Amino acid sequence: MTIGLIGLGRMGMAIAQRLGECGVTVTAWDRNGAATQAAAALGIKTADGPQVVAAAADIVISIITEDKGVRALFNGPGGVLGTDVNGKLFIEMSTLQPATTRALAPAVEAKGARLVEAPVMGSIPTVRQGKLLVLAAGDATDIQRASCVLDHLARRIVHMGPHGSALAMKLAVNVGMATYLQSIAEATALGMAHGLTLEQMLEILLEAPTASPWLKAKLDVLKGGHDDVTLDIRTIRKDVMSAIATGALAGVPLPAAAGALASLSAAVAAGWGEKDLAEVPRYFRDHLLQVYD
Repeated sequence: MTIGLIGLGRMGMAIAQRLGECGVTVTAWDRNGAATQAAAALGIKTADGPQVVAAAADIVISIITEDKGVRALFNGPGGVLGTDVNGKLFIEMSTLQPATTRALAPAVEAKGARLVEAPVMGSIPTVRQGKLLVLAAGDATDIQRASCVLDHLARRIVHMGPHGSALAMKLAVNVGMATYLQSIAEATALGMAHGLTLEQMLEILLEAPTASPWLKAKLDVLKGGHDDVTLDIRTIRKDVMSAIATGALAGVPLPAAAGALASLSAAVAAGWGEKDLAEVPRYFRDHLLQVYD
């Protein structure tokens, strides 16, 4: 079975490699030519464009950055819906606003294809281990069909409901992550202003009721060290903006998310966008607080 894959960022590349290790033939493409070339250098079969990917596979995964890009991928010039996709299944794994897939699904179905919304919880190591949590939305029969691919990547697939519901859940998770980061940033800044060391504070925070596996996993980065980037600041900022926009459409204010967005936006503006999200507390303490001095 050949699987199409559109999007060769950190997650997309890891997915391509994982599927290849599981014996799945992947045909991949990314609008960034350098990413496509890097995939080819790793032995991944590549294509010249999204329509070529769609033609080569019955099931096509897409995992790219943002809503505008996804809409262009499907409906724009050279997009996949501009060719014969009758009978194909699209698995959209990008983190988007719910409104995007709710609008996209009827357009896909009008071409005789089907769409499964499948954002994931997990990072690069989780992909490599095949232990993602897939938040799936759409028709149950389509999700069952998608499982022949997703089972290679996931420890669990949860059907959240109709299109839009899985993305709402993913944005809710990422809002929680962003506001947790902001709370760590403010808490450590407060303690250090009163003479506590960062090491002291992190030791106690690991024992606090708010401690999490993420906090333990990112301890070295939080202490000022470095590790592989699992989710960069620019991307979590995009997700928080999507959540705030989605909340506004539903009449749900997100004041804590708006506060976290201010720190994330400042970090991106200062050139920290490609750094791991666990760097946010350090940016807040070492740079952003200078604004208020």
